[in-house]
Amino acid sequence: MSAKPAAEGAEAAEKPKSKKMLIIIIAAVVVLALVGGGAAFFLMKKKPAEGEEGADAEHAEKKPAMVRKAPDPKAPPTFMPIENMVVNLADPGGGRFAQVGITLKLEDAKTADNVKLYMPAIRNGILLEISKRTADELLGVEGKEKLTKAIIREVSGQLGFEVDDEEEEPVDTAKAPKKKKKAPAYTPVEAVLFSSFIVQ
Repeated sequence: MSAKPAAEGAEAAEKPKSKKMLIIIIAAVVVLALVGGGAAFFLMKKKPAEGEEGADAEHAEKKPAMVRKAPDPKAPPTFMPIENMVVNLADPGGGRFAQVGITLKLEDAKTADNVKLYMPAIRNGILLEISKRTADELLGVEGKEKLTKAIIREVSGQLGFEVDDEEEEPVDTAKAPKKKKKAPAYTPVEAVLFSSFIVQ
């Protein structure tokens, strides 16, 4: 009789032990499932973000210059006036000069902040561009248009954007082979506006 109660006691002791072990195993499986699910979610979330960055970089490389997105009707354009400049011109004898007031039309306010940071170098570059020209060049519309392009190249270059070389003089097309025209590089400078232009 004493053997029966001892066996029953051993079985009773094993039942709570096996229940505890079962609970521990289930808890471990749940924790592993949660950790695995979290890791999978993290990895899946990270990959599309990397793809978006690559797509943005690809889009930025293909974005041509002078082609502007439609202006946002809610956001006014960003204009940055530059202090008037008086410059000696490249005329023989050196007696001619120009007083020029310039306002830059920029893509956004962030670009305007960058222009402010580089303003001393930008003003210097613009002064040099104007001083390369003669009074006759600056008095004509074509000369002003060339100066506008040169100022856009100068400002864009100072801001770290790739700029095209200066336009070459037209050549005789009958003699020279035709070159493929490449798309101009992107620039955040949308326009150069002259607020004053006096040549004396």
